[in-house]
Amino acid sequence: MQAYFVPNDNQLPSAEVSIQASSDPVSGKEFIKVMVIGSRKGINSIIKTLHRLRFADVREWSPPIPYGASGEMMSLLRRPIIVD
Repeated sequence: MQAYFVPNDNQLPSAEVSIQASSDPVSGKEFIKVMVIGSRKGINSIIKTLHRLRFADVREWSPPIPYGASGEMMSLLRRPIIVD
């Protein structure tokens, strides 16, 4: 099932979402990495929205850490999937 994230114009915080993949040819698994970059408030908003969409549990995300010199934060989700 593919879920689409539709931003709510009423939300003030902003965050950038990036998805990357790496694979393990031995196990047949691919590790998907989802990175959210923005303000702490924006990151929390995106993580809670993705939780409501049943994409990932809140506790699966890394704690926000500083990202770059702009004062932004980053949180990462790493999830294995089986590649057909």
